[in-house]
Amino acid sequence: MEENENGGTNRRADDIYSKSLRAGNRTYFFDVKATKSNDLYLTITESKRRFNNDNGKFFYDKHKLFLYPEDFGSFTEQLNATLEKISELNGGKEIVSRAELDEQREAQITKTDSTDTKPKDEAKPAGGFSDVSFDDL
Repeated sequence: MEENENGGTNRRADDIYSKSLRAGNRTYFFDVKATKSNDLYLTITESKRRFNNDNGKFFYDKHKLFLYPEDFGSFTEQLNATLEKISELNGGKEIVSRAELDEQREAQITKTDSTDTKPKDEAKPAGGFSDVSFDDL
Protein backbone atom coordinates (compact mmCIF):
# COMPACT_ATOMS: atom_id res chain seq x y z
CA MET A 1 0.00 0.00 0.00
CA GLU A 2 1.14 3.53 -0.70
CA GLU A 3 0.39 6.61 1.35
CA ASN A 4 -1.36 9.46 -0.44
CA GLU A 5 -0.81 13.20 0.18
CA ASN A 6 -3.80 13.34 2.58
CA GLY A 7 -2.20 10.79 4.91
CA GLY A 8 -4.50 7.95 3.77
CA THR A 9 -3.49 4.82 1.95
CA ASN A 10 -4.11 3.86 -1.64
CA ARG A 11 -4.12 0.28 -2.81
CA ARG A 12 -1.28 -0.33 -5.25
CA ALA A 13 -2.66 -0.46 -8.76
CA ASP A 14 -1.31 -3.95 -9.43
CA ASP A 15 -2.74 -5.55 -6.22
CA ILE A 16 -6.20 -6.96 -6.96
CA TYR A 17 -6.85 -9.68 -4.37
CA SER A 18 -4.92 -11.30 -1.54
CA LYS A 19 -5.41 -14.23 0.84
CA SER A 20 -3.00 -15.75 3.33
CA LEU A 21 -2.73 -19.18 4.92
CA ARG A 22 -0.85 -19.80 8.19
CA ALA A 23 0.60 -23.30 8.14
CA GLY A 24 2.78 -24.04 11.14
CA ASN A 25 5.98 -22.02 10.86
CA ARG A 26 5.12 -20.97 7.31
CA THR A 27 2.71 -18.48 5.80
CA TYR A 28 1.50 -18.76 2.23
CA PHE A 29 0.26 -15.68 0.39
CA PHE A 30 -1.97 -15.98 -2.68
CA ASP A 31 -2.02 -12.65 -4.51
CA VAL A 32 -3.81 -11.74 -7.72
CA LYS A 33 -2.02 -8.90 -9.48
CA ALA A 34 -2.36 -7.03 -12.73
CA THR A 35 0.23 -6.01 -15.27
CA LYS A 36 0.30 -2.50 -16.74
CA SER A 37 -1.90 -3.83 -19.54
CA ASN A 38 -4.39 -5.17 -16.94
CA ASP A 39 -3.57 -8.84 -17.53
CA LEU A 40 -4.13 -10.79 -14.29
CA TYR A 41 -1.66 -13.26 -12.81
CA LEU A 42 -1.18 -15.14 -9.55
CA THR A 43 1.77 -15.03 -7.18
CA ILE A 44 2.14 -17.66 -4.47
CA THR A 45 4.65 -16.71 -1.79
CA GLU A 46 5.96 -19.00 0.93
CA SER A 47 7.35 -17.05 3.88
CA LYS A 48 9.28 -18.60 6.78
CA ARG A 49 10.54 -16.72 9.81
CA ARG A 50 14.23 -17.49 10.36
CA PHE A 51 16.84 -16.41 12.90
CA ASN A 52 20.18 -14.96 11.81
CA ASN A 53 22.82 -16.15 14.29
CA ASP A 54 25.35 -13.60 13.00
CA ASN A 55 23.39 -10.49 13.95
CA GLY A 56 20.85 -11.98 16.39
CA LYS A 57 17.83 -10.80 14.40
CA PHE A 58 14.87 -12.48 12.77
CA PHE A 59 14.26 -12.27 9.04
CA TYR A 60 11.78 -13.74 6.57
CA ASP A 61 12.94 -16.24 3.99
CA LYS A 62 10.59 -15.92 0.99
CA HIS A 63 10.08 -17.99 -2.12
CA LYS A 64 7.78 -16.73 -4.84
CA LEU A 65 6.01 -18.49 -7.70
CA PHE A 66 4.46 -16.52 -10.56
CA LEU A 67 1.60 -18.21 -12.39
CA TYR A 68 0.16 -16.72 -15.58
CA PRO A 69 -3.36 -17.27 -16.97
CA GLU A 70 -2.21 -19.38 -19.90
CA ASP A 71 -0.82 -21.89 -17.37
CA PHE A 72 -3.76 -22.01 -14.89
CA GLY A 73 -5.43 -25.04 -16.51
CA SER A 74 -2.35 -27.24 -16.83
CA PHE A 75 -1.08 -26.15 -13.40
CA THR A 76 -4.40 -27.15 -11.81
CA GLU A 77 -4.38 -30.49 -13.66
CA GLN A 78 -0.81 -31.29 -12.57
CA LEU A 79 -1.48 -30.24 -8.96
CA ASN A 80 -4.60 -32.43 -8.77
CA ALA A 81 -2.80 -35.37 -10.40
CA THR A 82 0.06 -35.01 -7.92
CA LEU A 83 -2.31 -34.88 -4.94
CA GLU A 84 -4.09 -38.00 -6.24
CA LYS A 85 -0.70 -39.76 -6.58
CA ILE A 86 0.18 -38.82 -2.99
CA SER A 87 -3.12 -40.30 -1.84
CA GLU A 88 -2.45 -43.46 -3.86
CA LEU A 89 1.10 -43.81 -2.48
CA ASN A 90 -0.31 -43.24 1.00
CA GLY A 91 -2.50 -46.32 0.58
CA GLY A 92 -5.61 -44.23 -0.01
CA LYS A 93 -5.33 -42.81 3.48
CA GLU A 94 -7.24 -39.56 3.70
CA ILE A 95 -5.16 -36.42 3.93
CA VAL A 96 -5.85 -34.72 7.26
CA SER A 97 -5.93 -31.01 7.88
CA ARG A 98 -3.20 -29.27 9.85
CA ALA A 99 -5.63 -28.73 12.76
CA GLU A 100 -6.45 -32.46 12.88
CA LEU A 101 -2.76 -33.33 12.69
CA ASP A 102 -1.94 -30.94 15.55
CA GLU A 103 -4.74 -32.49 17.65
CA GLN A 104 -3.39 -35.99 16.97
CA ARG A 105 0.12 -34.94 17.96
CA GLU A 106 -1.14 -33.27 21.15
CA ALA A 107 -3.12 -36.41 22.06
CA GLN A 108 -0.01 -38.52 21.49
CA ILE A 109 2.08 -36.24 23.72
CA THR A 110 -0.58 -36.33 26.43
CA LYS A 111 -0.78 -40.12 26.16
CA THR A 112 3.02 -40.44 26.40
CA ASP A 113 3.14 -38.10 29.42
CA SER A 114 0.41 -40.05 31.22
CA THR A 115 2.17 -43.40 30.69
CA ASP A 116 5.51 -42.05 31.91
CA THR A 117 6.31 -43.69 35.27
CA LYS A 118 8.55 -40.88 36.51
CA PRO A 119 7.00 -37.93 38.30
CA LYS A 120 6.76 -34.87 36.01
CA ASP A 121 9.49 -32.88 37.81
CA GLU A 122 11.92 -35.82 37.52
CA ALA A 123 11.11 -36.51 33.88
CA LYS A 124 12.38 -33.18 32.54
CA PRO A 125 14.80 -30.84 34.29
CA ALA A 126 13.57 -27.27 34.77
CA GLY A 127 14.48 -24.95 31.91
CA GLY A 128 15.23 -27.81 29.54
CA PHE A 129 18.82 -28.26 30.79
CA SER A 130 20.26 -31.35 32.42
CA ASP A 131 22.43 -31.26 35.51
CA VAL A 132 25.92 -31.98 34.19
CA SER A 133 29.16 -31.66 36.12
CA PHE A 134 32.22 -30.53 34.22
CA ASP A 135 34.06 -33.40 35.91
CA ASP A 136 31.84 -35.73 33.88
CA LEU A 137 33.20 -34.28 30.66
